[in-house]
Parts: sequence; C-alpha cells; structure tokens
Amino acid sequence: MAERKLLVLFGSQTGTAQDTAERIGREATRRHLRCRVQALDSCDVANLIHEPLVVFVCATTGQGDPPDNMKMFWRFLFRKNLPPGSLCQLDYAVLGLGDSSYPKFNFVAKKLHKRVLQLGGNPLLPVALGDDQHDLGPDAVVDPWLLALWDKILTLYPLPPGLEIISPDVRLPPKYTLHYLPEDSPCPEGVLLQPTASRAVPSELHPFAARVVSNQRVTAQSHFQDVRLMEFDVTGSGITFSAGDVVMIQPQNCLEDVQQFCQLLRLDPGRRFVLKPMEPGTSLPPLLPQPCTIQHLVTHYLDISCVPRRSFFELLSYFSTNELEREKLQEFSSAQGQEELYSYCNRPRRTTLEALWDFPHTTCAIPADYLLDLIPRIRPRAFSIASSMLAHPDRIQILMAVVQYKTRLSKPRRGLCSTWLASLSPEQDDVRVPLWVKKGGLKFPADPATPVIMIGPGTGVAPFRAAIQERVAQGCRGNCLFFGCRQKSKDFYCQAEWEELVTKGFLTLFTAFSRDQEEKVYVQHRIQENRRLLWELLSSGNAHVYLAG
Repeated sequence: MAERKLLVLFGSQTGTAQDTAERIGREATRRHLRCRVQALDSCDVANLIHEPLVVFVCATTGQGDPPDNMKMFWRFLFRKNLPPGSLCQLDYAVLGLGDSSYPKFNFVAKKLHKRVLQLGGNPLLPVALGDDQHDLGPDAVVDPWLLALWDKILTLYPLPPGLEIISPDVRLPPKYTLHYLPEDSPCPEGVLLQPTASRAVPSELHPFAARVVSNQRVTAQSHFQDVRLMEFDVTGSGITFSAGDVVMIQPQNCLEDVQQFCQLLRLDPGRRFVLKPMEPGTSLPPLLPQPCTIQHLVTHYLDISCVPRRSFFELLSYFSTNELEREKLQEFSSAQGQEELYSYCNRPRRTTLEALWDFPHTTCAIPADYLLDLIPRIRPRAFSIASSMLAHPDRIQILMAVVQYKTRLSKPRRGLCSTWLASLSPEQDDVRVPLWVKKGGLKFPADPATPVIMIGPGTGVAPFRAAIQERVAQGCRGNCLFFGCRQKSKDFYCQAEWEELVTKGFLTLFTAFSRDQEEKVYVQHRIQENRRLLWELLSSGNAHVYLAG
C-alpha cells in the first residue's frame, strides 16, 4: 500500500497562511497521515519529485507578489529549464489566501496551480481562492474546500484497517514539550542573550542588536499624533542599503503584559526549560535560546498582543474545565460562530491577553507544553529607511507614527512595535534593537540626471528623505517633492532640512497643509496647480514618479 504521507507547504506574510497550513497538519494527524508542515523556502525544492502528496497554502502580497518565505521557491519553480513532466508523480492541491479588493486577487495561488500543472502535477481539486473581503473571511471558502480535499485524499489513501479518524473531541499532543530544569542548575553565562550575528549579513534568523542613538518626537506636543525620528547605530554589522530599502525590526512585549500573562497562567517567569520536539524530525523554533526562561519566551517570542485567530479558541476549548467557557470557545471555533468571533475579536481588535482574561477558568488550566501551539510568534515589523548611508554612514533612521486608537473597548489599542520603540530612552542606558535590512519596492534611477517626482504625505515621506539625501550627496538637482500634513506648525516633518535644500537649489518643494485654512488642501491639489511643471518634467525630462502613503 502507498505510504500515507502528506507535505503541507506554506508561503505566509502575516501568519494567516501558516495558521491555515498548521490546521491542515492537525486534520491530517487525525486521519493518521504522516504530515510535515513547512515554509516553502525551508523545503528543498529538488525533493518535490519524491513527494507523492503536497498541499500548498499561499498568500498574495502587495501587487500580486509572493510572500518573503516563498521567494526562492518561486524563482526555482519558474526556471525555464525544468522538464515538463518533472512532477508527474505528484498529487497536489493549492489553497490561496487573498483580498478581492486588490486587482491581482490570489494571483500567486492561481499562478502556482498553473505552473505545477504544466510540470505534470495531478490536481486533486480546483484552486481554492480564500477572500478576506467575504463576511466570514477566507474560512467561507477554506472550510468546504478542506472537506472535499479530505474526501479525495482518503479515497487515494484509505485509513489502514482497524484505524478510525481521531474524533475532534480528542486533544492532539503538543508540538513540543517543556522540560523544566532544576531551579539550582547552573545557568551558563550569557546563554539567554541571543547569539550576535556571526560574520554573515544580519537576517531574520540572525538579527543585529543595533544601539539606539536617538529617539526624537517630531510632532508638536499639542498634536494628536506622536511621530518619532529614530536613529540606530549599525557599525560593524555589515549592513548596506540604498534609498527605498526597508528595515525589519523584531519587537518585544511590554513588561506589564508579560507579568499579567505569567500571573494568569500561573507561570514562574524565572523558571528555565529546554524544548523537546514530540515528533522526530521536527526542528526547534529558531530564535529561542536553549535553555530558555519563561520570561524570555513570553517577552521575545509569544505574540500575546495579537488578535487571536479561530485556531486559538479551538485549542483553548480542549483545556476548559468550565462548561460555560467551553461552550463559548467551541462556538468561536465553529464555522457557524465566525460572525460572533469577528465581533468579539477582530472588530474591537481584542488582544490574545485580553481574551485569556475573559476565560479565567480555562486560562489557568493551559499546560505550558501547549504555549507554542496556542500563541504565534511575534512577527517583525517593516519600516521604510528614512536616511542615506552617504549622508549618515553606519546609521539607519526611521520616521515612525506611534500607533494608538480607540475601539469600543475601554483601553486604547496600541501598536506593539511602535509603542515599544517610542518607550526606549537612549540617554538613560545602552538600548539595543534587533534589526536587519530588506530590499524595498522603490528603485530610484541609476542616472543621476533623471528628475524624480516624489509624492509623500505624512510619514510616507520617509523613503523620499533617504532618496533626497542620497541624490544630493551625488550632486543631483532634479528633486521635486510634494509633502502634505495637517498643520505647518504641528506635523511638518524635517521642515528645516527641506528648506535648507530648497535654498541651496537641490529641491523643489510643494506643501499642502490640509487644516491651516477653511478649505482643505491636499497634495493632489498642489499636483493639479503645478501640472505644467510636472508635464514638462515627464515629457522632456523623462522623470520618474514615486508615491508613498
């Protein structure tokens, strides 16, 4: 009989595709299939020719782009020299997650399905196109598609005699077990500090601990929005970048939330443990030191401030000893309960920590072994780099709005990364932030004579500040910037810098301060007023136009 094994590969940007892939993995385990769940870029693509059964789960980002953790796979798959029948032994299915308000809706899933078909793969089902815009979210498509998928798979790979599908009432084992170390066991020096990046260029798996040089508020104290210009020292990191590139920052939870979480779950923050995988061949989570403390795990790894997903409530329901709480949790994890879950979680942006408060009997019964199954890891945040290495060698600057807003919940919602960064005081001590750099989507002209028209209202001006600094250092004068904000006196970022460049003849600047007069004036009004100049630059100067929000 054919070996009953399944490989689930995901390409995920925000974690939704990974969450869905892990759900498929759990459902496979219930059907006694040997299942591996991996990011597309961490699987050896050449081995696909030996895989009998693969489910691809992939998101589409930006303008129809593949997520970062499947970019290498994508390049390999579309190589011209792959033989047409190379995947003829492969049964496969593709599940796409997208948003139909974008023109290239689920572009990656459609293109992947077509390409695997070209290479000889046998599709088990038509490609599934999950849609964020649907009232019930992607699950409206995913739920029925998965039922059809399991029907197909069990026809091809029937259950071995004497085995039945493990009932949904039975809790599956955790991915890892936590083995606590004796309290008096010696703690090797420095083991809890992340290893600093070796000579390799910093990356997500090896971030560089950059010193915070300055953290300056650039909006008036009376202005409703707190915006910071922050500078990091990357001396000795090997980091290089150009205008338009992006810095990725790995944030951490605030101390108050970490303490609350540990109290709720009755965890001792100082306890040290090592992780052991339940299944041989499961790799340990990168970025977690071994041994590790509970404090480190909750501070740097578990995303206790994210809005919890359906799978969180499903797993939580297994730990519940309280009937009322268990019924509510089961409702939230059912297909019928998705509207109510949306109203409870997504609409008010309720955090995982707040949801745990609402289920106190269940929360204090969560076994520590399940923490990594229950709560996703903290994802890095991307910021446009707002400075040039030519103007500020060994430095990275960002222009960051501190995220804070109200929902129907009494406590204001705060962005995890921006709140943490804004709280750092480099004057008081040596503060470090884990970061690395990624290529951005904006590419500025190689020929310094090409004029550049940049439209950057608000913090959207950040990548243009980097471009202008870079181009001025190279002696380019054809820089035209449209900047917009509310009030000249309150949120005109980098005003002195722009005015000095205008005086020196390096910059043509058009500003729109929407609230400084009766009629609201925006950058589009200034563009219309200066249409002749713009047309001149475009038609005779071959200018490039850039827009950032």
